[in-house]
Amino acid sequence: MKKISAETSERSEEAVVLTEKPARTLGRKRDHTKDAKILEAAIDILADAGFDGMTMDMVATKAKAGKATVYRRWSSKTELVQEALAWMNKSHLELEHLPDTGTLRGDLLALLKPQSIEEGEKKLRVLMGLGSFLQQMEVSEGGGIEIFESWDTRNHELIHRAITSGEIPAHADVELACQVIISMAAYQGLVQRRTFDPDSYAALIDGILLPALKNPQTASHKK
Repeated sequence: MKKISAETSERSEEAVVLTEKPARTLGRKRDHTKDAKILEAAIDILADAGFDGMTMDMVATKAKAGKATVYRRWSSKTELVQEALAWMNKSHLELEHLPDTGTLRGDLLALLKPQSIEEGEKKLRVLMGLGSFLQQMEVSEGGGIEIFESWDTRNHELIHRAITSGEIPAHADVELACQVIISMAAYQGLVQRRTFDPDSYAALIDGILLPALKNPQTASHKK
């Protein structure tokens, strides 16, 4: 009953915005400084109320932005949450510069920004509160993997650097290795609703990724 009420409220909000949306000003540029505040507000509300209890009006109020401003950036709650999850993952990565620990294993682990206990608990609440988001999200070619796009890009860069240094053979299947990392993160986060913790990641690196990358012929499916 609560879910139906939230959905009804959401549809009502969209109708109001359509009727109240101000005339578009030609040449007006989007103020990107508001984006982070809105995305952060969305994450906060996801952690507290969950996807099904969240409304665009709640996000606008939390971010101290007009509801029309939110809708100009994201046409639906699902679209907003999808980008907010990508923003959350990106904000937990060290993206300013690539780590250089001397080994690929160390670099892959160092790429994950250390979280405080509070940040970890908040991220877990967000994942636990996704509710019907997984069903309402438009299924793209990546199946939601684009949420981890920033991390995937850095993984490619680190592995290619290891190839250049000679740590990894040139014919290693970099694309498959990166797909495994993101697929496992997506499975734990979006299906199991738990964070991709350092211990799980270390086990994946040691047991699957490094053996496959360093011995690509052994890992191949050639007969």
